[in-house]
Amino acid sequence: MLHLVVLTAFSALNILSHGTMSWDTAHPTFEEQQTLEQGLDKQVLQGENGRQPHIIFILADDQGYRDIGYHGSEIKTPTLDKLASEGVKLENYYVQPICSPSRSQFITGKYQIHTGLQHSIIRPSQPNCLPLDNVTLPQKLKNAGYATHMVGKWHLGFYRKECMPTQRGFDSFFGSLLGSGDYYNHYKCDSPGICGYDLYENDNAAWEHDNGIYSTEMYTQRVQHILAMHNPKKPIFLYVAYQAVHSPLQAPGNYVDHYRSITNENRRRYAAMLSCLDDAVNNVTIALKKYGFYENSVIIYSSDNGGQPMAGGNNWPLRGSKGTYWEGGIRAVGFVHSPFLRNKGYVCRELIHITDWFPTLVTLAEGEIDEGIHLDGYDIWETISEGKRSPRVDILHNIDPMYTKARNGSWAAGFGIWNTAIQSAIRTKDWKLLTGNPGYGDWIPPQSFINMGPNRFHNERVTLYNGKSIWLFNITADPYERFDLSDKYPDIVKQLLRRLAQYNKTAVPVRYPPKDPRSNPKLNGGVWGPWYKDKKKKSNTKKSKNKSKKKPKHRKQQYSGCRPPPTDS
Repeated sequence: MLHLVVLTAFSALNILSHGTMSWDTAHPTFEEQQTLEQGLDKQVLQGENGRQPHIIFILADDQGYRDIGYHGSEIKTPTLDKLASEGVKLENYYVQPICSPSRSQFITGKYQIHTGLQHSIIRPSQPNCLPLDNVTLPQKLKNAGYATHMVGKWHLGFYRKECMPTQRGFDSFFGSLLGSGDYYNHYKCDSPGICGYDLYENDNAAWEHDNGIYSTEMYTQRVQHILAMHNPKKPIFLYVAYQAVHSPLQAPGNYVDHYRSITNENRRRYAAMLSCLDDAVNNVTIALKKYGFYENSVIIYSSDNGGQPMAGGNNWPLRGSKGTYWEGGIRAVGFVHSPFLRNKGYVCRELIHITDWFPTLVTLAEGEIDEGIHLDGYDIWETISEGKRSPRVDILHNIDPMYTKARNGSWAAGFGIWNTAIQSAIRTKDWKLLTGNPGYGDWIPPQSFINMGPNRFHNERVTLYNGKSIWLFNITADPYERFDLSDKYPDIVKQLLRRLAQYNKTAVPVRYPPKDPRSNPKLNGGVWGPWYKDKKKKSNTKKSKNKSKKKPKHRKQQYSGCRPPPTDS
């Protein structure tokens, strides 16, 4: 406790004087210096050969912060542990609390408030997608001479053809468009009676690949095939977004057998799914070495958000879970593994966010970042590779003006600076501020995974309906968010509220349209896929046809009850 008080007091002065806290001392040993020199030699050789690095970005789905071997999990992840121990572990690394926002920020380098995706996920029946005026990471890499391939979960919208992965910079796409679905038959129901098939190859349903293969293994096979067919002398960007370990909790039986000692059924299946994912990453790594890519590659591994305890995940000792702005929802498992790292086998505790991958990877690829594009990410390669300080000093976790469920939130509670009914979260240096309703803030220890029912996880359940709508934490001193300091440091609260208000001035309108009945897969051959037709193009086609025919034979049915989606321009 004394440590917390001392560090907190120091940080209060720190944020006001623009200083920063240091996580590690930076005095390399002789062995570390050798590593630095060896890494430099490899980078020089790379420059002489003129070879851009192969980039492999592996994104896991709903993996909890605790759920990796080197964080103390009972789940075996030998491949991930080895790759991380030989690379750089990212231990101050943040993503978003749910799927679509993390994916959108990775692929654009922009916060949600700058793409209109501030609220929730993109749902299957919504006429919504990543706005078309946003330049994407694969587009930038393609311009730099890369072959670009995506395998796995898209979840960035598909209501019109222009939203599909192959239209957003990927040379090929094999995977699912939605946020979840059956791992074997690839069907997904959005609501009762609204169900469809969701496995695609490029722009068409991949019926011929519906062979009952577990998706983690099927996606790995596709990655192996892509590598086998590609010339390793030409740069490649592989975005492998596994469906695992998102619900539904399904796993091959041989993996489930390894975890019979886990009494909670959800946790047992989740563990099996993660072990299968670990094997998949091992097979991808083997393929990189087999086909000549590994020595010129950068492998990045990340989860898209925190784990969901009700679905087997665990974030202990962090507070909260997927869908919340507590650390358990947004602090992620992440590491970088590459022969080009100058420092290897160490832990990076500098502040890093998922938006940072866009400028980092474009720069590594010798691509160009347009001056007119306002990015929220930073180039953090030197931070990861050389142990330098991160250029990032803050993270806007989000501002969601549609989520105002804090019963006691008000402008008065926000000192007239900010309406604390609005769900928002921001991190500046050591400090983190939350307003509104951040989500259920429980701490769930690993030993709580027993069959006690959904409401009896543990004895640290927290109720948020106690009059609070604002919280302040020193995350450096208190990473588990156990000591709310909002009453003790009102000046820090006010400064962070002003920062939120500044960010909010740059926000674009929220894109969250109502469901469109035309999205029903029954109207599209039983497949989830693009359904929206541009009315202008349609009317122009009719006019040209009517020139040669005085009377059309029939009129197509019009869905006049649907509200058209917002334009993407």
